[in-house]
Amino acid sequence: MSAADGTRTWTWRRTWAQSVARPHRTVVAGALLAASLIGLWGLYTVHPLPMPDIEVYRAEGQAAATGSDLYGFTTTRWHLPATYPPFAALLFLPTTWVSLATLKVACVLANGALLAALIQLSCKAAGIRRSAYTAPTVIGATALGIWLEPVFQTLIFGQINLALTCLVLWDLARPDGARFKGLAVGIAAGVKLTPAIFAVYLLVTGRVKEACTAAAGFLGSALLGLLVLPDASVDFWTRRMFETSRVGKVWIVDNQSLQGLLARVLHTPEPGLIWAVAALLTAAAGLYAARRAFIRRGTDTWGVLCTAVTALLVSPISWSHHWVWCVPLIVTLAAHSRGSRRRRALTAAVTLVFTARTLWIVPHTGDLDLHFSWWQQPLTSPYPLLGLAMLAAVVWWTRSGPAGGGLGRIPHPRTDRTLPQRSRAL
Repeated sequence: MSAADGTRTWTWRRTWAQSVARPHRTVVAGALLAASLIGLWGLYTVHPLPMPDIEVYRAEGQAAATGSDLYGFTTTRWHLPATYPPFAALLFLPTTWVSLATLKVACVLANGALLAALIQLSCKAAGIRRSAYTAPTVIGATALGIWLEPVFQTLIFGQINLALTCLVLWDLARPDGARFKGLAVGIAAGVKLTPAIFAVYLLVTGRVKEACTAAAGFLGSALLGLLVLPDASVDFWTRRMFETSRVGKVWIVDNQSLQGLLARVLHTPEPGLIWAVAALLTAAAGLYAARRAFIRRGTDTWGVLCTAVTALLVSPISWSHHWVWCVPLIVTLAAHSRGSRRRRALTAAVTLVFTARTLWIVPHTGDLDLHFSWWQQPLTSPYPLLGLAMLAAVVWWTRSGPAGGGLGRIPHPRTDRTLPQRSRAL
């Protein structure tokens, strides 16, 4: 580590130490976080949080430990099966070492810590000064972020979305040329396939080495799964990964992907070819928008966000809790809203979309999801509609060179060789 890097690290630690030393701000932020956690506990006492996904992960770990059929079981009262690659089951082995009750408490606390980490990473990605996201600020933002619908759903389902988002965002925030950059993206894709699109993003933005490193990480995870769980690996890669029905019904409001939107709009459980064509066009448009943001603005920030949104749109199923990428999106919008009333209104509107829970307010029991009227459709598909609007806005924003306005001008990276290389601000 260079002297400059050491100085920056020391300065950042000193800033956090100073912020913690300010008791009034820290106490207020801590009280706000405590209130949020108490609110969660109050909800649990009234209506126990099921956290079914953590039970599935634990069952996967048990199957990997005992050598039983990884994709032959179902668990919980909803009869949920395993849907992740065998490599994920190996990572879930530690979940079998404690009781289920202890695991659920640990999962909530871990997701709370991951939310705080994601807020920090998002601030760094958005180019916010380190002095601006002090300990009280992050703690307060964590307390409020818990109530964003995707984050809240992640907590009550016991999901790993926040962990994977942090892993991807941390990796892509590293300077180009950094040792093993892309490896964490590949590992994330080995746990859950959708992060593989970030390797494609690296490739289309000209970072071939990093894309190859991501591919190597993914192949390494698959190979490890094959060596330890050969039967399960053959089963998954030849059959199970193509069974969308194992994950759930595509037309229910829980599914906030493009396919879910089309299924509800067309009143059909299988959009078929229409969805396939729409998904292909959206994937091309999303990666195009991501590349334009990178090339014309010299920043990864919006490129990565466009890639994340594209993955959520084109995936056959993107449950609402998969949209935890709303955290870096809101932080980025807020970072560039200073001095502009219009941009502050935009940030507030996007935050409202991710807190309003309109998809749950509309009656959706039974097969009502297939019979919504025209005015209910926007309420049942808020995230894919916002995602499509965001991609269109980024394409419009990058229609010209770096002097363009719109979502906020982000300065080009500094190239002074005397400074520590940061290459691009993610």
